Amino acid sequence: MVINNEAEYEALLAGMRIARELGIKKLQAYVDSQLVANQINGTFDANDKSMQSYLALVHSLADTFVDFRISQIPRSQNKQEDVLSKLAALTFNHLEKKILVEQVFTKSTEPETTIASVEEEEEATWMTDIIEFLRTGSLPEGEKEAMKIKVKAPNYELRGEILY
Repeated sequence: MVINNEAEYEALLAGMRIARELGIKKLQAYVDSQLVANQINGTFDANDKSMQSYLALVHSLADTFVDFRISQIPRSQNKQEDVLSKLAALTFNHLEKKILVEQVFTKSTEPETTIASVEEEEEATWMTDIIEFLRTGSLPEGEKEAMKIKVKAPNYELRGEILY
């Protein structure tokens, strides 16, 4: 049985592992558990053996980042953040999306815990053909679609993997 605080730690650890896999060097994490945030920041002691194990794991993983910070989101702001996240999901539908999945089969505090899988999936968006044209010069099939890309592409610049 996983209790609330263990679930908070598990979610945090999963996010930290995904961030590490993506090569992120500086991480600002937000949790809604006051206990978890304050235990990690050293304001609260972790008296329970399970919480001590989770805390040690977080500190160990935090050491893999150049900078790691954690903050608690007050409940009053949590509703606002939820609305903002829903608005962002509606507003930025056209942007390229990556779906990161980590399957966790056991508690992180149990021995031999490993990441079962981290998967990246990308959907084609309105930017995909423009990026491909700027990167390789290749155009989509169909004269009409190719012409659209030739007209749109000069308005954009590709810097690494980001379209400006």
